[in-house]
Order: sequence, then C-alpha cells, then structure tokens
Amino acid sequence: MFLLFLKERWIWIAFMISLLLFINLLFYLDTGLSGISVGYFNIVVFSIFTVFLIWRYIKEVGELRDFLGNLSREEVVIDFESMSLSPFQRKYLEQLHAILGEKEQLLNRTKNKLMEDTEDLLAWVHEMKTPLTAMKLMIEQVDDLKVRSRLENEWMRTHLLLDQQLHNTRLASIEKDNRLEKFPLKSVIFKEIKEFQPWCMEKGIGFQVEELNGEVVSDKKWLAFIVRQLLSNAIKYSHENEEIKIYTEEDKLGHLLLHIEDDGIGISSEDLPRIFHKSYTGTIGRESVQSTGMGLFLAQNACEKLGIRITVESHLNKGSTFTLQFPLQNEYQNVFGR
Repeated sequence: MFLLFLKERWIWIAFMISLLLFINLLFYLDTGLSGISVGYFNIVVFSIFTVFLIWRYIKEVGELRDFLGNLSREEVVIDFESMSLSPFQRKYLEQLHAILGEKEQLLNRTKNKLMEDTEDLLAWVHEMKTPLTAMKLMIEQVDDLKVRSRLENEWMRTHLLLDQQLHNTRLASIEKDNRLEKFPLKSVIFKEIKEFQPWCMEKGIGFQVEELNGEVVSDKKWLAFIVRQLLSNAIKYSHENEEIKIYTEEDKLGHLLLHIEDDGIGISSEDLPRIFHKSYTGTIGRESVQSTGMGLFLAQNACEKLGIRITVESHLNKGSTFTLQFPLQNEYQNVFGR
C-alpha cells in the first residue's frame, strides 16, 4: 500500500526534489546567500516534507480502506462529507455513485422481469400438462395399433420437450427444490423404462438390467430427470432391435456407479468434449430435427448440483456408455451441509 501511495503522489515528490535542487543551485550561484547553512536548510525542508507525506499516507490510506469496506457491504453507503476530497475527486465519486445507482435500478428491474417471465413459463408448462394427460388417455383408446404407436411417439416427444423446459426453468433454484432421501436405485430406473415403453416397442429395443440392488441418497425427482435424459439419448441413437444395458458396480473408493450402455451410433471424438455444452447437437444431432442439445446440458448441471459425477465413454459406430458416480455420505455433507 505504501508503494501505491508513493506512485500516486510521485508528482509531489518530483516537484519537491526539483525545488530543492533549484534552491541549492541558487545558494551556489548567489554569493549573497553564502552565509546560510545549506545542509541545515535541506534537512529541515526534507524533514517537514517527510512528516507531511506520512500524515497524508495515514489519512488517505485510512479513508481508502473505509471506502473499500463500504463497497464490500450489501448496501453501499458513501458519506462524501466525512471524506477529505479535492473538488475533482468529489466530482468523480459523485458521478460514479450516480452511474452505479442507475445500473442497480436497471439490474433490479431486469431481475424482476426475469422472475415474472420464469413464473409465466412455469405456469404455461403446468397448463400444458392437462391437455397432454387428456391426449394420453385418448391415444390409449385408439384401436389401430400403427396409428396409436405413431401418436404415442409424438406424445412422448412433446412430453420430453416440456419436461426439459420445466427443469431448465427450475435448475437455477434447484437448491430450494431439493429433498434428499434414501431409496432403491432400481425404483427410478424401472419407472423411467416403463415411460419409454411405446418408443422402445416401435424400435424393437429391449433393456438388459443387472445388479440394481444398490440404494442411493439423492433427490428422487431430479435423479429421475437425469436418468430420463440418458435413456432417451440411448434409445434415440440406438439401432433397431438392439439392447440397452443398465448395471451398477462400486469403484475402489466405494462410490456406487450406474452405467447406461448402448450399442448405437456413438459419438465422434471431436464431439465428445462438447456434448455437455448448452445447445450443442454435434455431428449426428445436426442430422436430426429432434435434437435440441439441451438434454445432456441439463443432466450435467443437475448432476453437479446433486454432487453426482457424470462421465461418458464413446466411439463412433460402437455405442456409448454414460456413468453416474454417486457421492459418499461425507461428500453429500460437503455439498449440502453448507
């Protein structure tokens, strides 16, 4: 801080040194001043100037620390009257304070508008669930199996898109919506597989489920959403008449690992680092109008909020394996005990 002060006041120091040099030159050239002790004069002037610099350093640094301390508070209150400011400094700070006040008002208006839009969007999604439920009941009454299958697939696509939008809107406030509980992992897996039954029957896709006896502590609703995104991707990019393998294991540290493995078209090496980026559809996704690039992005963000680690291994034309690594009990405390 002292070096910063010297850098701020270097013009004072340069002026004083120049002045002393000039006066010493006058003493040397003017014989009428030969009776004055030049050394004594220099010591007195230098001492006075040093005391002045120390006084200004203590005062200005103290005011700076008070000013920065006020800025770190939630409500910034700047008392210009108690600060020893030059007219220019006061003008600078007053103008800056006025600009910050305008920006804060704009930010508050933007936040309020965003909250209103979010609430309107959530209300719209919930309103859409009513006609979707009615459509589901009507589709089940269609006798033509081929027509019913096509309607069920379109219904499923609409349902998944609305579900993504609902969770995308809630993702920012997931901490307020969390409820940790201990439950069997297979209860979530089997429920989500059942939801995809019409789509799987059309493509002839089956599930090979092994060793799902583990229990996890997590938010059941958000975990179901994550599994739903991974299963929908596995079904979408699997070839017809293939199987999707779902199994669990424990790693060396005791983490429970959930694997969802398919033998579909896989992911190219150039797309693999970016599949969790928002709206990134990849090489294969750009060839399909059904890809939005939001599913894996939302799944990865939800996993991060829940302390779950999501990884993927994939090779083009050889399928993909997505893995969820559930945290240990002490890791849950680190995530949710703050």
